Amino acid sequence: MHIGAIALLVRDYDEAIAYFTGCLGFTLIEDAPQGPDKRWVVVAPPGSHEACLLLAKAADPRQLHAVGNQSGGRVLLFLETEDFRASYEAMRAMGVRFCEAPREEAYGTVAVFEDLYGNRWDLLQPRR
Repeated sequence: MHIGAIALLVRDYDEAIAYFTGCLGFTLIEDAPQGPDKRWVVVAPPGSHEACLLLAKAADPRQLHAVGNQSGGRVLLFLETEDFRASYEAMRAMGVRFCEAPREEAYGTVAVFEDLYGNRWDLLQPRR
């Protein structure tokens, strides 16, 4: 077994697709209509073979309130890279907002960033 997708609440499909593909360099895997005002939108980092993100448009006020705070302010997702410096610089050049300077930890090189909605992520190059 493996986790196939993680649902991430978004305000708007098209703005989310633009951010994840344009700023983070993700690949749009699928964008299929699912009825009025609903789409099946899946994105993943290049080379990702298992876990991906299902961009789920908030459907009611409760869900809309949770956009950007699905983890209560903690880091929600961990984006691993094999070349931290190159990924960090490319993301910064595309307007990704980092909350801190890169730092070295026992487990690798890491920096926290926020996506367009405020969800916190770790950009991480694990120590091998």
